[in-house]
Amino acid sequence: MTTTPSASAADPAAGAAVKAADRAHVFHSWSAQGLIDPLPIAGAEGSYFWDYDGNRYLDFSSQLVNTNIGHQHPKVVAAIQEQAAKLCTIAPGFAVDVRSEAARLVAERTPGDLDKIFFTNGGAEAVENAVRMARLHTGRAKVLSAYRSYHGATATAINLTGDPRRWPSDTASAGVIHFWGPFLYRSAFHAENEQQECERALAHLEQTIAFEGPQSIAAIILETVPGTAGIMVPPAGYLAGVREICDRHGIVFILDEVMAGFGRTGHWFAADHFGVTPDLLTFAKGVNSGYVPLGGVAISAEIAATFDQRPYPGGLTYSGHPLACASAVATMNAMAEERIVENAADIGERVIGPALREIAERHPSVGEVRGLGVFWALDLVKNKETREPLVPYNASGAANAPMAEFAAACKRGGLWPFVNMNRTHVVPACTVTEAEAKEGLAALDEALAAADAHTV
Repeated sequence: MTTTPSASAADPAAGAAVKAADRAHVFHSWSAQGLIDPLPIAGAEGSYFWDYDGNRYLDFSSQLVNTNIGHQHPKVVAAIQEQAAKLCTIAPGFAVDVRSEAARLVAERTPGDLDKIFFTNGGAEAVENAVRMARLHTGRAKVLSAYRSYHGATATAINLTGDPRRWPSDTASAGVIHFWGPFLYRSAFHAENEQQECERALAHLEQTIAFEGPQSIAAIILETVPGTAGIMVPPAGYLAGVREICDRHGIVFILDEVMAGFGRTGHWFAADHFGVTPDLLTFAKGVNSGYVPLGGVAISAEIAATFDQRPYPGGLTYSGHPLACASAVATMNAMAEERIVENAADIGERVIGPALREIAERHPSVGEVRGLGVFWALDLVKNKETREPLVPYNASGAANAPMAEFAAACKRGGLWPFVNMNRTHVVPACTVTEAEAKEGLAALDEALAAADAHTV
């Protein structure tokens, strides 16, 4: 049963009080505090959330692309309540049934021999610990990561990130080297097709390694399918090529599946699309849809063995927190029982992908459509021929007006979008129904008129 707000249920006064308290005391991430206007939220269920004025939004952002199982899934809510009544918290050093079961269920779904699970509080800490493991395992310091990437906001993770959020925190001493990953639509390699893009991107990576000294490189970390940076599905053979390069040079291969994992691409993990097994795999977000903070690192047998007799120098007070693990167990079980991963694949292939390609034909502002499952991006442009982005890279203020107008049009139409730079991402919950997807796509289609107005 879906709860929907009505005019009689609206409570603007309560919303005003929530907002006043927020502005008085909450310091928001990634924001100039005096320039933001947070929307007070009264509730959420399934694919929707609503405010205190009774406005309901179809969540085509899955919040931060993490509510894969939708809002307020009853089985997950019940699992958290039941665990709270049984055991709210316990230190990481103890063996606990729900922690062990969460680890088993994750390991059961990861590719290859990634059978040991180190739990963290979220994705950034997962990346921090994966890199630490790689450095200790290899005895090397450098880590390579791609431009057009996001790996988190903690010290190492933000330096690995390949977008402007890194710039204020970049120490230039973190042992991180960035390289260009494949992205045919905006190729750094003047490629004319996917095969050329793959070959040239791999050659570029090989050359970067050669000039940095392969014996000094601990790891290469890649988002299997880059998320916030643009949902650029890698060309066939690319990830296998990176795997071969890593094997040849004794480099640890880390796949960041924080956003792409747990059904988002229509497989449990995006790596399953490409038949590649990394040495370390980071996860968070969709493992329990963010109901309780949780992330982790899935570890290969070889790297796990490094710490059989040698202590691993890392840990967190809330590693494998019982409430978080209970929500993860319930999420993975519900996703399996209700065929939610299969739903994501089906809706993406049969509904979202075809509809977005039709939308692109109708709108001069849509330069490219790309994606898998319920993980899609529209690259918005001023001109389809030149592929000039609708707004400049890292635009803000007046320069970003075209994207701001588009986002506002979405919201007026009852659609909550995920907008980054010159892109809008279509990333509903993996539980999204065909009717909900079509509702959102229709609203998106209409809102794109605002972007079209800025094309030439």
